[in-house]
Parts: sequence; structure tokens; C-alpha cells
Amino acid sequence: MKILFASSEIFPYAKSGGLADVASSLPKALSKEVDIIRVMPFYGFMDESKFDKTDIQYDINLGGINYKIEILSRLDEDILTYFIKAPLLSDTQNLYGDSGAYANNDMRFGIFSKAICSLASSLHVELVHLNDWHCALSAFWLKNSDIKTVFTIHNLAYQGIFEVQTLDRLGISREHFNFQDLEFWGKCNFMKAGIRYSDAITTVSPTYAKEILTPKFGCGLDGFLNFYKEKLSGILNGIDTDFFNPKTDRAIFKNYDKNSLNIKKENKKELLKKTKLKDENLPLFIMISRLVEQKGFGIILDSLEDFLKKELNLIILTEGSSEYRTPLVEFAKKYKNFELIFGYDENLSHQLYASGDFLLMPSLFEPCGLNQMIAMRYGTLPIVHNTGGLKDSVHEKTKKCGNGIVFSKPSKKSFMLAIRRALKLKNTNSLREFDMSCDFSFEKSAKKYKKLYKELL
Repeated sequence: MKILFASSEIFPYAKSGGLADVASSLPKALSKEVDIIRVMPFYGFMDESKFDKTDIQYDINLGGINYKIEILSRLDEDILTYFIKAPLLSDTQNLYGDSGAYANNDMRFGIFSKAICSLASSLHVELVHLNDWHCALSAFWLKNSDIKTVFTIHNLAYQGIFEVQTLDRLGISREHFNFQDLEFWGKCNFMKAGIRYSDAITTVSPTYAKEILTPKFGCGLDGFLNFYKEKLSGILNGIDTDFFNPKTDRAIFKNYDKNSLNIKKENKKELLKKTKLKDENLPLFIMISRLVEQKGFGIILDSLEDFLKKELNLIILTEGSSEYRTPLVEFAKKYKNFELIFGYDENLSHQLYASGDFLLMPSLFEPCGLNQMIAMRYGTLPIVHNTGGLKDSVHEKTKKCGNGIVFSKPSKKSFMLAIRRALKLKNTNSLREFDMSCDFSFEKSAKKYKKLYKELL
């Protein structure tokens, strides 16, 4: 069984969020089950000298224009990754954007999607696993081939929506511009191509697979998804438990495991030296998140005044610019027990997991979430809103693997009650030891994907 796994980002080559981590970890687990190769774009910020040139070159035609495709490669941890280098796709310095130099996202990822199809044919793969809207058009172009497609929705809120003229530039007939196909409120929608034309649709947790069939979480596509729900399933993500391992992690100050949890406090002590925060005896709450509404920053801001008056420390590591930025900065100036850090840093995130007592994840919706699994791996108890993959992976007062604090409503009252329950557990290590014994790896997910692949082939 030969599989081509396609994603717009793969850690450590390019990362904007959890998709990169999944595209790194899942294929590693799958490689024990199937013959798998990965493919992603070659972006302008990458150093070409660090990649191998291949003999694979070809042209693709979109809207009457030929685009020359070059394929670079890299072998890491026995996983071969191909990188598609092409005009437009590889010219810009960042992954995504919707203005300025990045207003050509439609063509960039249209080129990527078409190039995937040609690469899949030349490699004689049996199935292409497509991830999110960036490569969803591949399912459309492969619909009449012998190659099967699986399309995974990582976050339905991002769909790849562009003006109708995009179809002309991509050489896609306007006959596909209707509500049963690629049309979406007068524009074209790449995500719809993946949903309609793939042989199977998955999303990243069982609960999210149910949620997206409802108007509340369907982002305008709930009716369309319900029409294709027979081929939809939810498979819970995991994490790379070798990479996220407090016993061997080189990024943290002092290594530890479930039998030496007292060392977490040593990590906290060292981390606080890098901040204005004092007293390592206070419970440390951490939050590692993009600065967007989805992640529950509205709840955080509503609660922060009361939250910071308690005997605790808070560190938020975030990136992005939104209406939440200025008030967060003001709170950080006002309170000595609140450290706000902008700019994502992989090593620092590991140090936060190793130092924290509690992780905040008040997401309004969360397709899966990886932070809660990473936190539990490091003995940090997650405090989560009961939605999506958080509901599937974090449980309160049960014997299910993955213990933390769960609140049912995305409100200040519900959140602060969860904080109160958390503070009662600040000196309890039994739950942390239990979580560190849980298996959050991709092994179970990989077996489910292999089963799905076999059913299609």
C-alpha cells in the first residue's frame, strides 16, 4: 500500500499551527503500517541548499498557462518528504495571507494541488491523503483517476474561499460553479472540492465530526457535509511522544518522568528567572495559543481581573494581532503575576509545559487540539471547554485516560468555577502521574487510518 501524504506545512520545515505537528507525527506512525511519502510546498523562506534536488520535473497547465514544477526532497527519520517548487507558490516568504503579496493564495495552492496530482501519478501511489483546503482541489483533479483520495478537515473555519474568477485562472469550468459543487455564497470554495470529490472524509476527533454537521459548528457547510456524511468519520489526533517527552526533552531545564514529578518545580524555578514572576510555590497557569477568538481569549479577558487577584502566576505565550492584544498588554502592565510573551518559540513552549501546573484551553470550538495532550504528557493538568477534541481527550473525575478540569459553558462563570476546582488540586500529583502514564501517541490513529485506506483500496 503506497500513500502520498500532502500538507501545506510539516514540522520542522514550516509551521503555523497544529497541522504541521500532525503532518509530522501521523506519517511517522503510519510508516510502521504502510509505505508512505510526504509532500508539501517549498516556500521562499527555505534554504534550498539544505534540500536534495531530484530528477522529477514536469509542467502543469492551469487556465492556459504552463507552470514549471521542480521537486526537491529530504529524508528525515526514515520518512521521505518531497517539496514542490513552483512559480508563485515558492516566491512568497510566508505560508499564508490574504492581502498584499499573499493575495494570490488561490493560485499558489491551486498550483500545489495540481502538482500533487502529477507527482502522485509519477510515483505510482495508490492513495493520496489530503489535508485541509490548501490541497483540496487535488481531489477534484484526481476524481477520474485510479488514485483514491482521503480528505482530512483540520479546521472547518478555514475553507479557502476566493472570487469566482479563480476558477477561470485555474482552468476549472464554470459548470462547477453551483451550490452542489464549488460555489459558496457567490464565491468558489476549495474546501467543498475536498468534501465532494474525495473518496473518504475524516476530521480530527469523533466529537468534531458530529459537531460540524450542525449549524453552530458547520461554518456554513453543515448541509453540504450532511449530504456526504456517509463517508465522514472522526479519528482523534495524537502527538509525537518521542519528541514530547519530559524524560529526554533537551529544551527543558531538567528532565523528569512520572516517578520524579518533584523536578517539575525545579523547571518552574528556572523558568521564572526569565520572567518578572516571583514565588515558585504559587501554582503556575500557562496558555500557549494563537491570538484569535476561537481560542477563547474573550473568556480570558472577561475573567482576567478576578483571575489575577488569586494567589497564582500566569504566563501566556501567543502570536498574532487582534482586538485582544491591547487589553492583554494593559493587564500585563497592571499585574505582577502575569507575564505576556508574544512570538511563538518552540523551546519556550516546551519549558512552559515542563514548568506549568495548569494549562488553559477555553476554546470556543476545538477540532482536536494538541496542547492538552502535550500538557498531560508533561504532568500539567489541562483546563478545557467541553468541545470537539477537548471533550474526547480530557475528562474530569473519571478513570478514562486524560484527566483534567472540564467546564461545560464558554462563560466567565463556568471558567472561574473550573479555576476554583483546579486550585484545590494544586498540590495533587496523582492525576499528573496518571496522565503521564496515558498513551497519547499516534499509534491508535495510524491503525484506524490504515483500516480506512484498506477499505478504499
